[in-house]
Amino acid sequence: MNYTEDFEGVKIDVQAGDITVSDDLQQEIRDAVGRLKRHVSEVNSVDVYFTDKSEKSTDTKNVGIRFGIPGSDAYASDSGDSWMELLRNVEEKLRRQLNKG
Repeated sequence: MNYTEDFEGVKIDVQAGDITVSDDLQQEIRDAVGRLKRHVSEVNSVDVYFTDKSEKSTDTKNVGIRFGIPGSDAYASDSGDSWMELLRNVEEKLRRQLNKG
């Protein structure tokens, strides 16, 4: 399931392949983008990547987010078993990167 949306003037592009992104997960993405936007003056785009490697026994899910900002983009990813938990972990990693910049 891939989709693109405009959220508060930011283009969010979600690449999820064969994974269905629930309404709750979509809202969590929007909430994370909203919270991260507070740490930078301008956001050009946000790319969210969901992958599910069921053949692995542990950490089968992976979430990566590229936060498109002027200069070098911020990127973070994490692996585990819960989409919501991974999204929150990646948001925290990005927040730390954006606060350093």
